[in-house]
Amino acid sequence: MTVAVVTGMGVVAPTGLGTRQHWARTMRGEAAIGRITAFDPQRYSSTLAGEISGFVPTDHLTKRLLPQTDRMTQLSLVAADWALRDAAVEVASLPEFGMGVVTAGSAGGFEFGHRELDKLWRKGPEHVSAYQSFAWFYAVNTGQISIREGLRGPSGVLVTEQAGGLDAIAQARRRVRDGTAAMVCGAVDGSPCPWGWVAHLAGGRISTSEDPLRAYLPFDVDAAGYVPGDGGALFVLEAEEAARDRGATSWHGEIAGYAATFDPPPDSDRPSTLRRAIELALADANIAADEIDVVFADGSGLPDLDRVEADALRAVFGPYGVPVTVPKTMTGRLGAGGAALDLATALLTMRHGEIPPTVNVSRPVPEYELDLVTEPRPTVASAVLVVARGYGGFNAAMVVTRRKSAG
Repeated sequence: MTVAVVTGMGVVAPTGLGTRQHWARTMRGEAAIGRITAFDPQRYSSTLAGEISGFVPTDHLTKRLLPQTDRMTQLSLVAADWALRDAAVEVASLPEFGMGVVTAGSAGGFEFGHRELDKLWRKGPEHVSAYQSFAWFYAVNTGQISIREGLRGPSGVLVTEQAGGLDAIAQARRRVRDGTAAMVCGAVDGSPCPWGWVAHLAGGRISTSEDPLRAYLPFDVDAAGYVPGDGGALFVLEAEEAARDRGATSWHGEIAGYAATFDPPPDSDRPSTLRRAIELALADANIAADEIDVVFADGSGLPDLDRVEADALRAVFGPYGVPVTVPKTMTGRLGAGGAALDLATALLTMRHGEIPPTVNVSRPVPEYELDLVTEPRPTVASAVLVVARGYGGFNAAMVVTRRKSAG
């Protein structure tokens, strides 16, 4: 079986632009959750978000691209640039269809769509941008990345909310195993506009707390919802042998195992299939539960969903059987971008030998019996499990490992 390795990463997150900034702030436990600045949130029941600050599109993109693209797509294009640069892939040296793109999204270009609908309402249809036809769409990141970077290989988009960040990477792994030389994959997501915010509120899962330190508390006795955010991570995935042949110098780890399941309807009285997703991912990686060094949990921040996840982790690993962390307590949940960012942070954990903390959680629910990491913890991590759950019943689990032969 072809081994798929991550040779490039690009991170755009509330905790930092670029891998180095994100990691440094994450390990300092500095949360980036605060009152929304993208618009006035006063009229809404929830007012907190994890926003990216300091991103200036003109510093990274041509003026021609700016009127065509939503902010989320602009962030995606920059993350793809950084991932390709990190991997040092020369796209022109590959076969014409040797590299493709798979991304995930849950919102599409909501901000762009909101702006154009506002023009339609206030000024009339002649004022609506022609780019509205695609800038709002879920697949726009894949399309714009493939055009900008000249990637003509197999491409696609996954729409499974938070789980999508892992599903897209798994789909890219399939393409690499099928013979595609390299893939750009992952997710950058978010909808920082009133339209997108209303969509979040309709789900009924967002915290109404106005205290950034108490709004998002997964696995805590005071858990009462989550805080949304924007951002994520994109990766370059290659076959190990091909990466060696071209002399890859940046080598972050192997996508060793993956599985996805779908939960039954909430009123069916049938249990969640999250545990099965985790067990299947471990089996796909040919790794036993006691070989996992740390788990990056989904951490919904809702008591009923937290309990299901805690039950699944306890069933697989035993009570307090493995360190569990939720660094997204510093960023909020980023839709599909959240799981991709977790994967990037998991790979950095293996590189640096430290587990990032779950911040603000001071009273974990005792019955969950989780070894929740609330302060940075040294580790020698060789295998990490990332768990993601998408709104509507999507479950995904991915195992990443350190390649002993990695540079």
